[in-house]
Amino acid sequence: MKILSSINKEQEYALIEKQKKDLNDSIHYASYIQKALLPSKKEIDRYFPQNFVLYLPKDVVSGDFYWFYRLKNRIVFTVADCTGHGVPGAFMSVLGISALNQIVLSHKNISAGGILDLLREHVMKSLHQTGTAGEQKDGMDIALGIIDFTTNQLQFAGAYNPLYLVRNGRLIQYKGDKMPIGIDPVEERPFVNHNILLENDDMLYMFSDGYPDQFGGENGKKFKYRPFRELLISASDLPVKEQHKLIYKTFFDWKGKPSQIDDVLIIGIRYETH
Repeated sequence: MKILSSINKEQEYALIEKQKKDLNDSIHYASYIQKALLPSKKEIDRYFPQNFVLYLPKDVVSGDFYWFYRLKNRIVFTVADCTGHGVPGAFMSVLGISALNQIVLSHKNISAGGILDLLREHVMKSLHQTGTAGEQKDGMDIALGIIDFTTNQLQFAGAYNPLYLVRNGRLIQYKGDKMPIGIDPVEERPFVNHNILLENDDMLYMFSDGYPDQFGGENGKKFKYRPFRELLISASDLPVKEQHKLIYKTFFDWKGKPSQIDDVLIIGIRYETH
């Protein structure tokens, strides 16, 4: 009986290990699919020759995503932070990318705010959100811009997430609306559309909250937004590759041994007037 019991335990352990391996293999395969949906470096470089993308998923797959789309003389680009991270966040990111592609293909002259209005509507319908008590409040925070290269005009709209513009060592913050892409507990108002005239050498930054929210340092506290803005200002004069290195190193120096608590995504673009 002891021998049989030992065999059964070994078989049970082997089965559990196989299930773990199958699950890990599936998640790793899903990461390849998710990465295939993100724009390639070559594609981004074609739109913006001077750029960097700092993309650090907490898990194998990510709830943060970035997206670019060309409409003749205009480029639509965005950074989004979906509810959760890992597999749930990754499912939301696929929903977001699919919806953005559909919206921009169907509404070629739409504003940045208009895109977010339709994206919110799409997410609410897809998740059957009605505002009923106890209902899941899944969605995403997002920063979205449209640059018109013929006029050097940037439209910006945000759901919680802002746009930072650093010009001549001064950071200008364009705040997103305090509403998510998804059901809002108060009301769904139209997203504000900001119009900005860009100048040569402007640095544009879009990001999720993973970097400023990371715990670390001597006292194990959050990095926070003020030091984050100061870091971007200090980095803004550097070539974009050097900016990436500095921001990457600062993050891991700050984090130290504690684990990463959330997905991290920052996109920096040095604008060149046309």
